[in-house]
Amino acid sequence: MCESIRPVRTLELFAHPVRLRIVHALRGGRVLPTSRLAELVPDVSKATVYRHVEALAAGGVLEVADERRVRGAVERRYRLSRERADVDPAEAAALSPDEHRAAFTAALAALAAEFDAYLDRDGSDPASDPVGYRQHALWLSPDELAALLADLRAAIVPHLKHQAGPGRDRYLLSPILFPSETAPADEFADGPGPDGPAVPE
Repeated sequence: MCESIRPVRTLELFAHPVRLRIVHALRGGRVLPTSRLAELVPDVSKATVYRHVEALAAGGVLEVADERRVRGAVERRYRLSRERADVDPAEAAALSPDEHRAAFTAALAALAAEFDAYLDRDGSDPASDPVGYRQHALWLSPDELAALLADLRAAIVPHLKHQAGPGRDRYLLSPILFPSETAPADEFADGPGPDGPAVPE
């Protein structure tokens, strides 16, 4: 009796920086051949890009949009699968701490590689381009956190529907949020600190 093969979870496919960058490159309804994807990930060898495209296609994240003959060879153009291009919320909720570490590390590695590629591009100018990577430490009550997340969703989600096309450049926006400290109440017993009131008035 043959054992059933466990399907590869979307998150497992995304837990590699090169694969994440390929997925980013295809957002916005783009349909691209592997040769063009390799151009968009210039710091990675073509053989490596081809291997990760094959893995994403085998896992159902990419699908073949069309095929055409180019210089005697068949060239496939890929697009993102609507069903597998995002991590299922139930899958994300079931992650172990080690799986979160792996996914977070892959996301940071992809972001760093994309920023390096931007800096190496002719004409890049962080002083005048809309470049930002500030980090903010925020003290928030549960209600304030919920309001902040609602505001961010309201600002970002409508723009996720934009399709790639003339007049639009691709930007990476990477909101990262996690609780970093729960301060003991006695730290605020003496009143306001140097940044203002210790608690909202």
